[in-house]
Amino acid sequence: MTVAIVGAGRLGEALLTGLLRSGMDPGRIVVAEKDAARAATVAAARGVRLASPKDAAARAEALLIVVKPQDVGAVLAEVGPALLPGGLVVSLAAGVTLRFLEANLPAGTPVVRVMTNTPLLVGEAMSALSAGRHADDGHLATAEELLGAVGRVVRVPEAQLDAVTALSGSGPAYFCYLVDAMIEAGVLLGVPRALATELMVQTALGSARMLRETGEHPALLREAVTSPGGTTAVALRELDRRAVRGAILDALAAARDRSVELGRQS
Repeated sequence: MTVAIVGAGRLGEALLTGLLRSGMDPGRIVVAEKDAARAATVAAARGVRLASPKDAAARAEALLIVVKPQDVGAVLAEVGPALLPGGLVVSLAAGVTLRFLEANLPAGTPVVRVMTNTPLLVGEAMSALSAGRHADDGHLATAEELLGAVGRVVRVPEAQLDAVTALSGSGPAYFCYLVDAMIEAGVLLGVPRALATELMVQTALGSARMLRETGEHPALLREAVTSPGGTTAVALRELDRRAVRGAILDALAAARDRSVELGRQS
């Protein structure tokens, strides 16, 4: 199968890197990018073929659209007439609905919409896939294989994608916000910034791996650290006193609502 990536920005290049790391033949990958210099640099560095979006669409059984949401309409107008019969279109553009994608592509085009996140850059993305009206299990399996090269993949109904956006799409920002606050707390408590950063980044990484590898509920792992009357118990009591849990619930609901609003504009 020939795969084309339209958009060679940070996410597009990271996806390309993941596909190559998974063992895909560079000769079966085509890259298209409106910035000609950028496209040439990426193609030369990775040993893949370079083409215009239109030519890429004419060559590829799977076309991955990795551009900014505001650029999707122009890309679809260019690639639509050139798509191979039955060619799969996979969109990673945040907030762009299946309805919009299908309305701007030839009738019957199989489309899969993806909500991913920035850990894609290090091969640890969380991607959620939703199938369009003409995409079957085979198309979803192809999209899963491609996105699986850069992380984990789940299938969800499109109606859940706004919630997914609030949870995992924006999720890396929440974790970085928390880690940044804890580093600042370390500095306030007299720990050098470099050391505070190392302490918190490794603690975040270790905690995430512990959650994944043990399969334990987060509450149980939290309780394992919380001794009666100890430092952790006092800290957690202070967070509850300040209604941090409620603030998180409200924040994610606000993110979900904003995702719905942006989707209506596409």
